[in-house]
Amino acid sequence: MTKSYLLQALNEKMLSPDQDFRFMALNDLKTEISRDPSVFVGDEPVEMKTLEHVMKLVEDSISEVKNQAVLCLGELTKILREAHQDFVIEKLISLFNGKDDELRDVAALALKTIMINIPDALVAKACSKVGPRLLKQLQTASTPPEAILEGLTILSTLNTRTPDEVAKLDPQPVVVFTQLLKHNRIAVRKRAIVTIAQFIPTSAPSILNGVIKDSISPSWGPSVPVDRKVTAVQLVGAIARTSPTRLGPSVGEMLPGIFAAISKDDAELKESCLQTMESLVLRCPQEVTPSLNQIINSALEYIKYDPNYAADDGEEDEDEEMGDGEDEDDDEDAADEYSDDEDTSYKIRRSATKVLAAVIGTRPELLSKVYQTVSPVLISRFGDREESVKTEVWATYVVLLNQTSVYGGTISGRENDAVAGSKRKREDETMDMEDSPLDLLRSQVAAMCKSLLKQLQAKTSASTSQAGFQLLIELVTVLPGALTQQAPGVISTAKIALSQSIASTSATLHTTALSFLSLFFKSHPAHCFNTSVPTITPVLLTEVTQKHPRVAAEAFKAFSALLQALAPVTTEDWAAQIYKESVNRLSRNDTDAEVRASAETVLGDLWVCATPVVANKGGAEWESLMKGSRPEGAVKVIHRVASSVTMTQEWTVQSAEWILNVLRKSGRGGRVEAFECLDVLLSKGTIPDALIVETVNQLKQYLTIADITVLSQALTSLSLLLKLYSKITYPVVENQILPVVSGLACSPLVSGTALSSMEVFYGTLVTVDNQIAGHVIPSLTMGLERAGKDGSAANVSKCLASVVRGSMGIAAGTIAEFTKHVKPGSKSKESQIVLSLLTLGEIGRFVDMSIQANVFDDALHYYTAESEAVRSAAAFSSGNICIGNTRVFLPIIVKLVQKDAARRLLALHAIKEVVSNCSHGQLEAVAEVVWTPLFQNSDTADEATRNVASASLGKLAAINPSHYLGQLRTKLQDPSPAVRATVLSAMRYTLADISSEYDDQLSPLIPEILSLMNDQDLLVQRLTLSTLNAAARNKPHLIQEHLQKLLPLLYAETVMKQNLVRIVEMGPWKHRVDDGLEARKTAYETMYTLLETCLRKLDLNEFLSHVLVGISDEADEIKVLGFMMLFRLSQVAPTAVAQRLDEALPELEKTMKDVTVTKDTVKQDLERASELQRSCLRAIAGLSKIRSGGSAPAFDAFVTKLEQGKWAGELKELRVGS
Repeated sequence: MTKSYLLQALNEKMLSPDQDFRFMALNDLKTEISRDPSVFVGDEPVEMKTLEHVMKLVEDSISEVKNQAVLCLGELTKILREAHQDFVIEKLISLFNGKDDELRDVAALALKTIMINIPDALVAKACSKVGPRLLKQLQTASTPPEAILEGLTILSTLNTRTPDEVAKLDPQPVVVFTQLLKHNRIAVRKRAIVTIAQFIPTSAPSILNGVIKDSISPSWGPSVPVDRKVTAVQLVGAIARTSPTRLGPSVGEMLPGIFAAISKDDAELKESCLQTMESLVLRCPQEVTPSLNQIINSALEYIKYDPNYAADDGEEDEDEEMGDGEDEDDDEDAADEYSDDEDTSYKIRRSATKVLAAVIGTRPELLSKVYQTVSPVLISRFGDREESVKTEVWATYVVLLNQTSVYGGTISGRENDAVAGSKRKREDETMDMEDSPLDLLRSQVAAMCKSLLKQLQAKTSASTSQAGFQLLIELVTVLPGALTQQAPGVISTAKIALSQSIASTSATLHTTALSFLSLFFKSHPAHCFNTSVPTITPVLLTEVTQKHPRVAAEAFKAFSALLQALAPVTTEDWAAQIYKESVNRLSRNDTDAEVRASAETVLGDLWVCATPVVANKGGAEWESLMKGSRPEGAVKVIHRVASSVTMTQEWTVQSAEWILNVLRKSGRGGRVEAFECLDVLLSKGTIPDALIVETVNQLKQYLTIADITVLSQALTSLSLLLKLYSKITYPVVENQILPVVSGLACSPLVSGTALSSMEVFYGTLVTVDNQIAGHVIPSLTMGLERAGKDGSAANVSKCLASVVRGSMGIAAGTIAEFTKHVKPGSKSKESQIVLSLLTLGEIGRFVDMSIQANVFDDALHYYTAESEAVRSAAAFSSGNICIGNTRVFLPIIVKLVQKDAARRLLALHAIKEVVSNCSHGQLEAVAEVVWTPLFQNSDTADEATRNVASASLGKLAAINPSHYLGQLRTKLQDPSPAVRATVLSAMRYTLADISSEYDDQLSPLIPEILSLMNDQDLLVQRLTLSTLNAAARNKPHLIQEHLQKLLPLLYAETVMKQNLVRIVEMGPWKHRVDDGLEARKTAYETMYTLLETCLRKLDLNEFLSHVLVGISDEADEIKVLGFMMLFRLSQVAPTAVAQRLDEALPELEKTMKDVTVTKDTVKQDLERASELQRSCLRAIAGLSKIRSGGSAPAFDAFVTKLEQGKWAGELKELRVGS
């Protein structure tokens, strides 16, 4: 049903002579259409009538009404019939081609609005109507410049909506646009440049070739006018930003012309050349590499370009030579004298600085060279007289410091020499370290600080000063202790900044300066700033009283760092004052949460670092601390103080009571910290009996599998109570706690630290009273029996072994009891046999069972049992019994491996238990016995057998590398793929050992492993990649010198191989199987590992190209790895990644689309898609933080869309977390 009555009323208002009525009618119509898009359904005459009235108001005499009519047209366009769309477009084109300038502007705005909002189904037709007319108008010499600008904008909008249709227009758009490059209006030329660049990606390659041939190449001649050179240079830069791949082959031909043009005496041309160089460095990194030195030299030359400043050269020479700079004040006066509001040379210096920033951000391999050639020049420009240039120079130096933190290595003298290798190799590394970027940075710190501190002490804006302190923060982060010699000047400078009154513009300056001071105090020795403490503390005391919460919080943090640096503090007035202010903040209910947390931390630091100052204050701070609504901070303070300071018994008891109350009230989030704090308080040994009983009773409620972490903490606390307060604790534990724990021991959910805590609990329990052991063992076995199939025999066996270890007197009886269930002919249930075998194995690790040799024989008997659980338990049992006496039992298992094919796999599992759990000394004694049998039949054995054998071989090779690695090496070229696979699997386990003792023996194996990358056997290929992945993770120094050979082979494995894809028919269905998937996945896993461990050796542009291929892979697990690498790259190589955001966009958009649910969709499909989307969203969160304005407009629009959709909340959380 239509709303004719409403529309009729609006139409009447649109005809009103009152402009307000007309305006409101348009506004109401727009609102109604937005609310109900079906408003015109079934009533075409009303639609047409309304449209005619709106179009009439587009020509209204009142500007506000015209603008509102345009907005209304935007909504109408979404719902109009096709014929009416044609009417609107024809009318607007007529107005646009008219001679009324005002109507032409409104019509242009309306056309842009319509092209943005028109439905996808109609946009192609609209393009065919509007495009040719606009292009014809652009070709007409009499067309006003304003109309040209609007026409170009409309065509750009069309190209965004329907690029395929635009490409079909006749005449060809780019050809028309190039004619505008010679227009006499600068604005038209610049808009034409931008439009051409936007159209090139969707145009045929021949179009770009024509632009280069006709509009760019002819502009490099010496007689070409300057304005034409400017246009050509700007066009190259614009195309580089939008179509770097297409422009790449021609970059080498264009750079000489750009280098020649920059020498011309024209400021705009110089600036344009530098901006284009920046774009080429960022977007065409491979193509500019041959000319990179010339680009750097040009930037270094023009970063000093200041023709209106006569003293410039002299000052630069002084700074570069790092002289005293005694006449720098005179230079500043000269700068003021020569300042000129119309001087635009600063734009050239700023552009040159950005070129250097682009080089630094994308060329980590040049860091040492940058420090030798670029860094001194940047430091000399720290005092540029133009503030925008100055901050740009500082920002560039921050980029340099960030790159140094990631790629700079370590400082000589602090180098971790774990990279062992030969003596010659270590000498080579030492030579490299002497010229490492960090060492070069350290040598320039004095000059940098001198220049920077001088600028910060001068009168500058708050934003500029903040940038300076941010630079200092980055410096101290990268090079802790760097400002030791400059400490007095640094603190004096910080004092000047903090002495300024806090306003809305300077609050950020205060927080940044305070953050720097915190970091400075943490990273520098106290002796370097001791003398400056009396001058800075009054300012800091003023800061902690500020109303601005961020300022106060950062001031408290600065005091925390200062206290830790000066500890112990004995008699300081400022310490007493900060104590007073902390208590004041904590006692107030309106204190900001961040300020409260910082004040709590300061109180803890005062008690630990300035105990004499606060010990006699009466304890008011504890009352204020404990009354807060969020106890997490107070728990941390009490924990720290109790661990570091000898406190009174009264304080300990009160704190323990409060912690118990916190445990009762807090959720899962704060319980772990509360338990840790409680353990520290209990360990003082001064808790009264009544409180101990209360504690034990309260701990009972946490003995549940609802929260395994809390269970682990509760068991640890109970063990501590049993050890320290056994007389009081033991009766309660025996009667109330033990039955509960016995039930939990049977749960398979108890694992990891919780299971370890449970073993400790049982061991402590029987140590306190040996007699209870006889009660505990049947209690555990009966509990497992009651649990039935849901019980965990492995957990119970570990607990039983802990009981026996704590009370060795019952060992013989326990062994005899469990042996009954495993004797041949026993009528015991399967669960009893499994538990008995596992328990005998656990006990066999520390008890020699050679006296009860029948126990071992009984275990071997079950190798042929029907039940897999029994067979596995028998292998575990026999292997661990061997550990108790390898001389007697191990030869028996070895014989099984050699001669009993049916029991070989279980015997190998037993040997694996021996190899995994034996002490180093024991293993050395038996290694030779098991080595040869482990290799036996590896060429014919199944994969499961090979895997078990290789795990033991790898461990043995790590025990005696000089003897066994050589044997593995000889078998790497064995003709049998199975033998090669066994060796590679063994090498993975060997490389898992991070010890550097045998790196010299491992190093020669790396090239031979690399040679198997192209093996004909798929399994060998995959295991080779997996082995290299292990090497990259645990011993990256072994493969770094081979990366040049490794990476091409690795990248080749990331490509999907169609010859490995096959179709498997399963009844009426056909299933696509990719046999190369596992190898491809392992290749990407290796890439991820290399990104973490060998970052400095990677060509990030090439690496990123393969990552972008990975996120488009058809396998979800590979896409996830690609998204993980994208996220990591956004952190370590933000500049390089930011230039390629639009390349990643199609796959990001595809992944984030809602899943299409069909009749065949199952729950697992939806869960898998959701997991993939969350992985993608995490990558997007990281990428969105590095995007620079305008470099990736499509990606920006995509992120904006996500921010307004269902993913907005999660995206925000991920940004904060990253």
